[in-house]
Amino acid sequence: MKSKENLISLLFLFVVSLLIFSACTKSGDKQKQKIARAAAKEYPQQTDSVYVVKYTTSDPEFKDHLDMMKLFYRERQYKFAWFKEGALVPQAYKFVEVIKNAHEEGLPKDYLVKDLPTMFQSLEQAKNDSSRHALQQEIDVALTASYFNYASDFYKGIVNPREQDNISWEVKKNKIKLHKALQTILRERESRYPYYEFEALHPGYIRLRDALKNYRLAREQGGWPKIEINKKVLNPGDTAQAVVALRQRILGKASAAKVNQAKATLYDEELSKAVKNFQIRHGLKPDGVVGGETLRQMNVPIEERIDQIIINMERWRWVPKRFEDKYVFVNIPEYVLHVREKGKEVLNMKVVVGKEINATPVFSDKLEYIVFYPYWNVTPNILRDEIAPAQARNPNYIASNDMEVVKDIGNNKVEIVSPNAVDWNNIGDDFPYRVRQRPGKRNPLGFVKFICPNEDNIYLHDTPSDHLFNQSERGFSHGCIRLEKPFELAKYLLKDQKQWTPSAIKAAMHGGEEKYVNLSAKVPVYIVYFTAWVDDNGAIHFRDDVYGHDRDLEMAYFR
Repeated sequence: MKSKENLISLLFLFVVSLLIFSACTKSGDKQKQKIARAAAKEYPQQTDSVYVVKYTTSDPEFKDHLDMMKLFYRERQYKFAWFKEGALVPQAYKFVEVIKNAHEEGLPKDYLVKDLPTMFQSLEQAKNDSSRHALQQEIDVALTASYFNYASDFYKGIVNPREQDNISWEVKKNKIKLHKALQTILRERESRYPYYEFEALHPGYIRLRDALKNYRLAREQGGWPKIEINKKVLNPGDTAQAVVALRQRILGKASAAKVNQAKATLYDEELSKAVKNFQIRHGLKPDGVVGGETLRQMNVPIEERIDQIIINMERWRWVPKRFEDKYVFVNIPEYVLHVREKGKEVLNMKVVVGKEINATPVFSDKLEYIVFYPYWNVTPNILRDEIAPAQARNPNYIASNDMEVVKDIGNNKVEIVSPNAVDWNNIGDDFPYRVRQRPGKRNPLGFVKFICPNEDNIYLHDTPSDHLFNQSERGFSHGCIRLEKPFELAKYLLKDQKQWTPSAIKAAMHGGEEKYVNLSAKVPVYIVYFTAWVDDNGAIHFRDDVYGHDRDLEMAYFR
């Protein structure tokens, strides 16, 4: 009984001690706040242009952001940004943690250029108001410079694709104003974007970041084994020693360890389903057969996959900070067109893109009109490289391919020109005519095309070569984008124009004459290049670098 009373007494003393400590701590914090407020009244809570310029240009990591520094402080009359009533705001501490963890964003730099934690500690220990004010000024400018140094890379990208001759990317710019974003972080303005949390802007980026974390963890745990098979392919139902490594590669070492030793070398149904899923995620035919391209993809080192994820995260920093409510998204390496509306996918289809020598450019524009039963106007390069030499060899080539030579005479009218009147051995840039193929079954544009006017003359269109959509890799065109479901796309784009019923669209596609139809509202289209992404179900996908853009970006990003 006595020991119980002693225990109660000890607990009582402990609680009282905690309360006293808490009271003292609060009292200490209040005292610090009181000192900070007093110092703030005596010393103006601001810097000046001379100090900002001198401090920013003194460090190589900061000097490239001088213009943004001057703009930010000039707009606030040089008042401190990271202090309130003489004390550091909570965002300052959070920002330090953010830049300490920049590697989680795939960023290859150290953004803690200044030892901010030590500076914060020195501020708390400052012995007089003068030294405190000097530290406040340095900390405020250092934090701001550090923010622009980090945010420029995090929100806009380490690599500027428009300054790299070998990187193709003419997608609409990310027009983020970093100084306004910082005002949002500091709670000085409102915004629809998650700047408050120093967070990324696109779900596609955030999903890749999660995948990066998982792949780095897998690397720390030893990565995956290389699969080597003794015959050409490994089929479901086979028994082979290679199945042991295959199971570890596809299902993970922990799952593989649970398999009965007697069945460890059997390529069973569970493993076959997992292999088919792997093939789908890598753009391969899901037949469960391991060999050839499937084996090659499985044996890509984990380090290469990590780098691939990182550079595709970088591409997300290049796109606009928000997409429109309705837009078309064509991913070249995926060979797929996606239509998204209000954040959800409403239509998708396979596409054929340009072969490597005629690479489809990466750009964005707006779909403006549809052409039913279209002529195909031969592009200057195809005319020069293919049609003209063929016609020179065979004077009947143009006529036999249902083509004609025309001259524009104004008011959307043309004059037919005899092919025999043209010197096909001397086609120059000033060629005064056009060659076009008449509408119909033989026309390479099929029965409809979708126009987004651009300097490369790239558009989306139907095709008579439907068999190409059965291929896994679909780089066969001269640069334009052939559609698996052109009727469905036309129906979607014209859904707000009531006269364009499905039957009216079909009639126009086979109507016997070319017909132009303007869309009621222009629809943004993004022709992009992502070789790694995470789908809406959380599965990561990889594709080959069909145009070599990954290689060029890696050289610029990891230099």
